[in-house]
Amino acid sequence: MKLLRYGPKGQERPGFLDDAGQVRDLSAHVSDLAGDGVSLTALDAIRSIDVASLPVVTDPGRIGSPLAWVPNFLCIGLNYALHAAESGMDAPKEPIVFSKATSALSGPDDDIILPRTAEKGDWEVELGVVIGKTAHYVSEADALDHVAGYCTINDVSERSFQIERGGQWIKGKSAPTFGPVGPWLVTADEVPDPQALRVSLTLNGDTVQDSSTSDMIFSVRQIISHLSQFMELRPGDVIATGTPSGVGMGMKPQRFLRPGDRMTVEVAGLGKQTQTVVAAKA
Repeated sequence: MKLLRYGPKGQERPGFLDDAGQVRDLSAHVSDLAGDGVSLTALDAIRSIDVASLPVVTDPGRIGSPLAWVPNFLCIGLNYALHAAESGMDAPKEPIVFSKATSALSGPDDDIILPRTAEKGDWEVELGVVIGKTAHYVSEADALDHVAGYCTINDVSERSFQIERGGQWIKGKSAPTFGPVGPWLVTADEVPDPQALRVSLTLNGDTVQDSSTSDMIFSVRQIISHLSQFMELRPGDVIATGTPSGVGMGMKPQRFLRPGDRMTVEVAGLGKQTQTVVAAKA
């Protein structure tokens, strides 16, 4: 299944993308998509609905994040060997874990707003994993049994906040609009191998990132198992699993986001995002 939310910001309704590419309204059956609403049990209930009986939305307009909110927005750093190399860092021996503020969550095509004092805005296409079942002390063998689905994420970053201001990376990852998710939550049954997905990003029409999740240092199985040793993952949690090489920070000379830049972000089979960069209002 491909689940989504459509409508103006703050007024989104849950929807279903059918095989013909039409949006079907789910609001008579589902209050919203978030938390327990995307648990494996809830997804099974949605599967039982006769899709043909759902009203077709002829003009869905804006597509929002497929999740209304997230309990935790977790991220893995330096998870592609070439990205670690372009960052001038050794490949990590175990996953580097950080988080984004949940208020960074944004629609897939919403503008990216650079903070007022931003100097080094950057892009990061990533495979997103949505948890569908509570996971605590989970083995790698059982890890994927806890996945509700997958999505496209742009882990937008402000490198001067992240690297030059001290403290934790979360400061450079958490501005409003820095967490575009979607357009869809694609359920796990439609993604037989999360380690075989092309990830790509274009900037103003030029391809700057083009890789595969097969190049991840730590697989989705390993990431989920690892995180579950330290915390309880819950339905609706989102994990951004790392980005390949090609970020602005790694270019020579470095290239950072400026107002007017336009990004197209895609994970194969999970949908495409298109964002325009704008400056924060003074």
